[in-house]
Order: sequence, then C-alpha cells, then structure tokens
Amino acid sequence: KYNQRQYATGTKQACQPPERRPTLDHVTVNAKDPTMLVHQILKSKSDDAVVTVAPGSKVSDAAKILAERKIGTVVVSGDGVTADGILSERDIVRVLATRGGAILNDPVESFMTTKLVTCHRDDSADEILQKMTDGRFRHMPVLEDGQLVGLITIGDVVKARLTELAMEKDALQGMIMGH
Repeated sequence: KYNQRQYATGTKQACQPPERRPTLDHVTVNAKDPTMLVHQILKSKSDDAVVTVAPGSKVSDAAKILAERKIGTVVVSGDGVTADGILSERDIVRVLATRGGAILNDPVESFMTTKLVTCHRDDSADEILQKMTDGRFRHMPVLEDGQLVGLITIGDVVKARLTELAMEKDALQGMIMGH
C-alpha cells in the first residue's frame, strides 16, 4: 500500500500508520452526526468543578482566586447552585483601567456580567463557538434545569472542534486508502 505522497514521488515504501493525534478522553462521536456536544466536552475536562464566589465577595478576593487557580472567570452565585453573574479577568482589568485600584475592595456584584449567555448539555460545540464568537466572550455557564452543572470555555470548544476535524480527516484518509 502506498500513500498519496509516495504515488507523487514514485517511491515504493510501505505506508506508515497515521500519526496519533491528541483526542478528548471519553468522547464518542456519532458517525451519522459527528457534532460534539457540551456534555461530551465537560466529560473530557480534567477538572469539571465550577469555581464560584458569593455576590458580596471583594473583587480582590475574586482576582486572587483567578490567579491561584489559573482560570479566567468565576461564576457569581449566592447559593453555589444557580448563576447570578459571571466575573472575568477582562471585567476586572477594564474597571481597574477606568476607576483605579480602589475597586479591589468593592463587591464582585458591582462589576459582574448579569445578562448571562448560557448553554445546555445537549448543545453542539458549533453552536457554542458561534455564540461565543458573536458575543465576544470566552466563558459560558452550562445549566440544567436552572442549576449550574459546568462551565465551558472557548479553549474547550476549540479543542473539541480540532478533535472532530482530526477524526474526520482520519476517516476520509481511511476511505481513500481502502481501510
């Protein structure tokens, strides 16, 4: 068997197995509908816990959590189950730039985004990517029956989409090669 490059160059070496691509663990994509869903992406995350802060928490406390955990957002929740708002690194930086360091003692609810764009476990990665791109944000709470069940980032969605594309490529190569 020869691959396309070998046909073009005239070499007669055996085909090498396809290179291993990074994949999302625990992800099975339906062959009839290859779109990855939010619940599949959540399963693949190493840490699916949602970091929340209480509405009365200081901005400095939220910033400390963001830095310590190396994350980009915290969900603001009075009960730890429902999302009252979301506060990102960008939110903090924008307010710091206009109002100065005094805001670090203000409550997070003063600067959080309250008009949340959320998704559900059965939403597709493509839908989420489109919403994030259109809204120009990078983090989206995942709700089920009004309760917070996860947080998905644009990085999670891009990784899932790249995995889908790699699987499609490998399937097409297999069909071309007769596997």
